[in-house]
Amino acid sequence: MAWEISSERSVYLQLVDIIRQKIMSGEYQPGQRMASVRELAADAAVNPNTMQRALAELERQGLLYTQRTSGRFVSEDKGLIAGLRLSGAKQRAKEFYCEMIQMGLSAEEVRQLLNQAITEAEKE
Repeated sequence: MAWEISSERSVYLQLVDIIRQKIMSGEYQPGQRMASVRELAADAAVNPNTMQRALAELERQGLLYTQRTSGRFVSEDKGLIAGLRLSGAKQRAKEFYCEMIQMGLSAEEVRQLLNQAITEAEKE
């Protein structure tokens, strides 16, 4: 996942979301050492202080932890990561469902649409 930062909301919150997504997707593995704040900030093209704030928030959430002399690491709590993945998926599914209902589709039409999309995706 690229570092796509927009001006629509706080940069540090976007960084939190992007790094959380990278953890949930497995791009950052449990126990993996994170790059330094400066390296991550340069990669994302943001101020190091902003990146530090995002990483501190992820530590507060339990997704990262710091070892004093070794750096920052991704949580090894696979249950926490799996729970976040599931809750994120549920939230997105709910948002999708609500958008389809607002477009005038019935619940049954949404189910059919999803089943069709799944069938097509599995063929690819």
